[in-house]
Amino acid sequence: MGETGKEEYRIQSFDAETQQLLKTALKDPSSVDLEKVANIIVDQSLQDCVFSKEAGRICYTIIQAESKQVGQSVFRRSLLNRLQQEYKDREELRSRSLQAWICYVTFICNIFDYLRVNNMPMMALVNPVYDCLFRLAQPDSLRKEEEVDCLVLQLHRIGEQLERMNSQRMDELFSLLRDGFLLQEGLSSLSQLLLLEIIEFRAADWKMTDAAQKYYYSEVTD
Repeated sequence: MGETGKEEYRIQSFDAETQQLLKTALKDPSSVDLEKVANIIVDQSLQDCVFSKEAGRICYTIIQAESKQVGQSVFRRSLLNRLQQEYKDREELRSRSLQAWICYVTFICNIFDYLRVNNMPMMALVNPVYDCLFRLAQPDSLRKEEEVDCLVLQLHRIGEQLERMNSQRMDELFSLLRDGFLLQEGLSSLSQLLLLEIIEFRAADWKMTDAAQKYYYSEVTD
């Protein structure tokens, strides 16, 4: 299945009209309302964490197609504006729906992973992504396995890139995680295991040793 085929496969969860809109945006972006497309993708990402993990590739494909076709970035601008709006309201979002908050963090990290300017991650996303990860490292979040799981997954995916962009903030984040692991009461055994694993993963230069992989995998499956 080619790249376009993969994108089409991922949008099967939408109604027929929206599927057609997204398929057109992937192939002929100048013929559709790209602000509407950006809002549809963000809305779906906040509802569906499986989709939010894949949406970055779809957005990247549309941005590349628009740039090649008309040399503009309407879609990227609309997408970043909407991400900024949700970022400003992130505490309200978390209070309203923990699931939507986790989906948002997954989505913005996915966008950070895929969007490039001169083959580098977008500087405009570095601090918002860090702020989201710092929120996941707060004591009330560390007591929720879903947030710890989200935090660790994102650090596995983009931690090394983020550290290259701002190593001081990564040091501060891992200081919080070590304190949480060592000092915080009320952590589940799974959360403790996840935190220890990501602390060791970074200490090993963002690589998983064979021994660590066997240990953590056996602990999670037991």
